[in-house]
Amino acid sequence: MNLEVKDLFDAGVHFGHQLRRKNPKSKTFIFDDRHGVSIIDLEKTHACLEKACAFVEELVANGGDVLFVGTKKQAQDIVREAAEATQMPFAVSRWMGGGLTNFTTIKRSLEKYKKFLKMEDDGTLGKLHKKEASAIRREMSRMHRNFEGFMQVEAPPQALFVIDIKTEYIAVAEANRLGIPVIALVDTNSDPELINYPIPGNDDASKSIRLIVDTVTEAIQRGLNAREARMAEKAAAKAKAAVKQKPAEKATEAPAKQSSAPEAPSA
Repeated sequence: MNLEVKDLFDAGVHFGHQLRRKNPKSKTFIFDDRHGVSIIDLEKTHACLEKACAFVEELVANGGDVLFVGTKKQAQDIVREAAEATQMPFAVSRWMGGGLTNFTTIKRSLEKYKKFLKMEDDGTLGKLHKKEASAIRREMSRMHRNFEGFMQVEAPPQALFVIDIKTEYIAVAEANRLGIPVIALVDTNSDPELINYPIPGNDDASKSIRLIVDTVTEAIQRGLNAREARMAEKAAAKAKAAVKQKPAEKATEAPAKQSSAPEAPSA
């Protein structure tokens, strides 16, 4: 991880919330309280971020996917950009209740949305009655907000990466219920014990959010590179085994062909 404590300080990651909003369970990550504001211990932030990145990198290298969740205004564009760069699923407009715990129903709705998109592409939608087509387009607009980052999702993710667990408390609760690990940027007004890999830091400032998201994204990209390398090694090993098998098959076939030849007449 090519990130120093100074980089965290320059991005304002150390600024927590006002003291009246402090969650007592966040005390372990607080360096001091100054001028009515909690100051986060960036040494601990750095250590937690390093641990989270190591976990994410290994998870992705082994074929797992990470669902990005960040619906607050400051995080939406940053999260969308990072998820699209790594081809990971994301939720930035709103979290769909049951997005994890009721995944089967969500998947059926997603298939319906894909059907509508196909109708729009092939012109079928334009041939419908005006009132019916208008109703479908309104439903498509709503579905786009819900499914924007889920188009290629076939199964629940292996982990969640969340910005602001107070805002995304439903997503966190669903992940915890299913035993899905959660990595999250956690401010001083939140309970870090709800998260498997908390990253203590400012979850309100865009600069702070971007630095943390970019760092986790780099870890995901390293995991993707490792995944591709492992797949290439397996493919090469499989091809090599196939090449070795062919000469062995030919060797076993040769005696059979020889024995089928007619015997020479005796003198």
